[in-house]
Amino acid sequence: MKKTIIASLFVLAMIFGADLQAQKFSGIDKSPADIAYFRPEKNAAPLVKVIYSRPQLKDRTVGIDLAPYGEVWRTGANEATEIKFYQNTVFGDKTIEAGTYSLFSIPGKDEWTIILSKDLDVWGAYSYNPSNDALRITVKPSTGEESLEAFSITFAPNGDSGAQLVMGWDTTRVAIPLSYEY
Repeated sequence: MKKTIIASLFVLAMIFGADLQAQKFSGIDKSPADIAYFRPEKNAAPLVKVIYSRPQLKDRTVGIDLAPYGEVWRTGANEATEIKFYQNTVFGDKTIEAGTYSLFSIPGKDEWTIILSKDLDVWGAYSYNPSNDALRITVKPSTGEESLEAFSITFAPNGDSGAQLVMGWDTTRVAIPLSYEY
């Protein structure tokens, strides 16, 4: 009996082991995923987390070839960017409840519309539905001195009670003020 069980386990290991040996893995994504956190202090719990993919310029132009002006954009590549607020947050000039949202944008030369949507786990902006917006704000873009090849998101501290979520690509910069009551 004991030999039969051992033999059966050996056969199963060979069958499933061979299957795993044949498994193919994809290479590095052309728009790799990244995560940006905002913590008020290095060892503090996070207040915001953004999960996004980082498309590359590759001799293309923001607002024309990439993130076209006037069109809803997933604010990155691949799946729509997700943003998680760990507590209620003033986002721009509006309060958003703690939770996870998709982050969409409508880029413009003089103004960007930033959208937090209740739709989660969506690929791109193809199924974007404005009736599921949780919040919309508008912000003015600015121009940075350095050109960024990869779309990037970071947080810049902004006084004692907040930060700015800063998106950058090529020389375009879009900053969204965030504030909290600690």
